[in-house]
Amino acid sequence: MNNPLLKVDNLHQHFKISRNFTVKAVNGVSFEIFPGETYGLVGESGSGKTTIGRSIIRLYDPTSGEIIFNRSKISGTLNNKTRRMLRKNMQMIFQDPMSSLNPRKKIGDIIGEGLDIHEIYSDVTERNAIIAEMLQKVGLSPAHAERYPHQFSGGQRQRAGIARALVMKPKLIIADECISALDVSIQAQVVNLMKDIQAETQCAYLFIAHDLSMVKYISDRIGVLHLGYLVETGTTEEIFSDPIHPYTKSLLSAVPCPNPRVEKFRRPVVYDSSNVNYSAATVQKISDTHFVLL
Repeated sequence: MNNPLLKVDNLHQHFKISRNFTVKAVNGVSFEIFPGETYGLVGESGSGKTTIGRSIIRLYDPTSGEIIFNRSKISGTLNNKTRRMLRKNMQMIFQDPMSSLNPRKKIGDIIGEGLDIHEIYSDVTERNAIIAEMLQKVGLSPAHAERYPHQFSGGQRQRAGIARALVMKPKLIIADECISALDVSIQAQVVNLMKDIQAETQCAYLFIAHDLSMVKYISDRIGVLHLGYLVETGTTEEIFSDPIHPYTKSLLSAVPCPNPRVEKFRRPVVYDSSNVNYSAATVQKISDTHFVLL
């Protein structure tokens, strides 16, 4: 097996709100992502999925824990060389395509901003050619480079966000619920686009979502988050066919069945976490890839 592209070890992310109150958003999360792999991160709203993504890409400074990316430690204080490596080889696709795009800039300048910062092109002609090629790759026209974000639909803006992430040819892309704001038909187009680009460039994805059917479709391995703890992780087949943790079973049972006769009598599994103490739980190994917090 190849060395992991990203290794997260015992990550904690706490936010001090006041002198006497601290929000413990992420507590001791550990996982690995290998080159060309898609790791899905699922859980209810507020479980810490987005916080983990932002901590990995260093939009937040981790409270404790170690993050190794591309064989370099990116937790703690970053020197200029490590910071430039991180910014070039790791990109993020944000949840809201409108708020993540600068409304004062044209799409071409937004996509080309990373090229300008890292001076990847030799002249303006090459820069424009790279941007035009990337727009075509995500299903947009090169002429769209002269438009502003408000002139696009939601699906087109999300494609522009994907193009901005891909133009740097990163090794890892953090997709933070990048399809949750889109229509179902557009979701399928965007996910298929991401799979095609992954097959072409061999980039890895950290796919953060709460849509289990889409996570099942795109992910190789899945991690289940609850209250800031990674309660179960394993391959997609292991998680969906043989869930161990009660919270995982509850999540899967909440997925509606398309058959109305079956759905009418189906009862979801209710998980009561009021008496659960995850801090005292131990990680049990089910198989080489399947781990659960019990």
